[in-house]
Parts: sequence; structure tokens; C-alpha cells
Amino acid sequence: MAETMQFDLVSPEKSLGSFQASEVQVPGSEGDMTVLPLHAPVITTLRPGLVVAKSPDGSQEFIVTQGIAEITAESVSIIAEQAFDRSEVTKADMEKVLEEARAHAESVAGEEKLNAEKFVVEMVHFIEMME
Repeated sequence: MAETMQFDLVSPEKSLGSFQASEVQVPGSEGDMTVLPLHAPVITTLRPGLVVAKSPDGSQEFIVTQGIAEITAESVSIIAEQAFDRSEVTKADMEKVLEEARAHAESVAGEEKLNAEKFVVEMVHFIEMME
């Protein structure tokens, strides 16, 4: 059995992580998932939350807002709309993302408004969990 898998996390601004991981926790839109090597292939959308990648060198934590995760037996690849190294972000940073999300939700209509409002609710819940 494989002991590690490739982990990659990128956002439009930069690559936040690329290393071998033994386990990755992913905030999937349908619920949290823990991915181990040899996982069945799946693609999932992400909700705001914490990605935790465990490697032989220890755990690294990242905050993601939205995006997708592609999981295979050999890798976890996450493409996030916004992503932050957990050690470099504050609650105030997340509240700024929330303010921007609320402004966006006010400026759109129809199904896009419903999706934007859902994102606002998910961000509020995540920020509360940070406390």
C-alpha cells in the first residue's frame, strides 16, 4: 500500500503547497473528507474551510474559500478561488473576505444570488469556527 500521495494546492495568486502527504482533510461541499493514499477517484467542490495536509515533516493547514478538489489514488489536487496559509491569516482577513462576499451577493440576482448568499452563510459559519 502506498504510504504517501502527491498534494498540490493552488490559487490564482500562487501555489501554496506541493509535497508528499500521508493524509489530507478536505472541506467538501457535501461534507468533510479525509483522503488517504489509494483513495477512489472523485472530484468535489469546496466550501469555506480548513485543508489539513499531513506529511512526514508534520501537518500544514490552509484556509480555502471555494474551489474544486480532484482526488485520485496517487494525488489530491486543489484549485481554490482564494487560499491562505493558516499560519499567515487572521480572523480580520477572513472578515474582509466575508465583506466582499456580502457586497457581491447584494449586486447579483437569480440563481447567482442564491449561490452568493449560500457562500456568505458558509463563510459566517467558518469564521465562527475559527474562534
